Amino acid sequence: MIDKRQFYIGGQWVDPLSPDEHAVINPATEEAVATISMGRTADIDRAVAAAHAAFPGWAATAPAERRALAEKLLAIYRARYEEMVQAITLELGAPLTMCRDQQADVGVGHLEGFLRAFDRIKWREKLDNGDTLLREPIGVCGLITPWNWPMNQIVLKVVPALLAGCTCVLKPSEMTPLSAMLYAEMIHDAGFPSGVFNLVNGSGAEVGAALSRHPDVAMMSFTGSTRAGVAVSWDAAPTVKRVMLELGGKSPNLIFADADIATRVPASLAEVFNNTGQSCDAPTRLLVERSVYDQVAALAVLAAQAQAVGDPMQEGDHIGPLVSALQYERVQKLIETGIEEGATLLAGGPGRPERFNRGYFVRPTVFGDVTNQMTIAREEIFGPVAVLIPFDTEEDAVSIANDTPYGLAAYIQTGDSARAERVAARLRAGMVHVNGAGHQYGSPFGGYKQSGNGREGGLPGLEEFLELKTLHLP
Repeated sequence: MIDKRQFYIGGQWVDPLSPDEHAVINPATEEAVATISMGRTADIDRAVAAAHAAFPGWAATAPAERRALAEKLLAIYRARYEEMVQAITLELGAPLTMCRDQQADVGVGHLEGFLRAFDRIKWREKLDNGDTLLREPIGVCGLITPWNWPMNQIVLKVVPALLAGCTCVLKPSEMTPLSAMLYAEMIHDAGFPSGVFNLVNGSGAEVGAALSRHPDVAMMSFTGSTRAGVAVSWDAAPTVKRVMLELGGKSPNLIFADADIATRVPASLAEVFNNTGQSCDAPTRLLVERSVYDQVAALAVLAAQAQAVGDPMQEGDHIGPLVSALQYERVQKLIETGIEEGATLLAGGPGRPERFNRGYFVRPTVFGDVTNQMTIAREEIFGPVAVLIPFDTEEDAVSIANDTPYGLAAYIQTGDSARAERVAARLRAGMVHVNGAGHQYGSPFGGYKQSGNGREGGLPGLEEFLELKTLHLP
């Protein structure tokens, strides 16, 4: 059993003020693999005090000094890369190969993207009217990250905060804390000053709320469900702090008849199933032009049947389990709801795949004959479940795509580049992927509507942590 019951506060690992142990569960075996402590408001008060005390000195450091420490962190991360792979696989259940290629890779890619963007920041800029514009760190930042892409969200928040000259307190998900604590070790070894980075484990209801409400926290950056994002906003409102939210999604994938159907459909299903469907920007609503609907449905079935499910500790291109019993039950209920509401179950369905009698494994599932009013078309399932919705015209496709409270990502499959540009301009989403083009490190990530506000990654992600000051000189 791994013992990780301490918090990182003020440059050292410290015991919680009140013991409250929590087991970290391996989702593939349903067995406890580590013990952490759940923090309390008093632990957050300690961490914020450390960050508040460290802020003036850290904010005053030269940008070049902050950049050098970030480069050292990058070197340490690379040296301990395989440790990060193993940690994420153990706590999340994402297979080793996928973790190595994607989950852990973000720690390199995003940091490199931020370094490139950092070199473009104009800390002092002369305006056309003669005034001077200054960019300064906002202050102490509270960072709350989810379990589904643990390092992705940690790096997208911690690195720009530190580069900008902010200090921070991180509350990672209590389901995937091991990768976060490993990253804290790397930050410590890189030589960041005491109090600049702090970590407290705990629940969102107590630790997250205490962080959001704290008067000495100038900014909250949260990634998670829309419901929880609303709670963070409410808690932050009395102190009028900046709140950046990266929330849920129900991303449409518009498949036109002129697309390379044979290639793009299997690739689209692979994107749905990636990370066992636990991605906020997964293209789970496949909107299919009616003339090719039967062809797309047949290919989707083949893709689901071909998608291997296996032991995350084994190398390969299979998918692993969902993260927890709670998530497993939620996905099972939504699959059953789809059947009850009249969708046609084309592949997969309720229950575990064959050969599995334990672990939170689910069957890759495809529903056909779905309408956009069904629950499985409205709610974020967060599992390997795709729904097929037919459309007749381009206007119809855009209307269905935008008929959602979310607006994180959208996908277009077409052989007509003019159509791709035309449709992309009408989709109310923060990111539009055409014919399989992926998200690149250094580009902003974020969405419209109830998918959140603000952007993470690259220069926009750095600017979220900066204040603007206008200097009027005689």
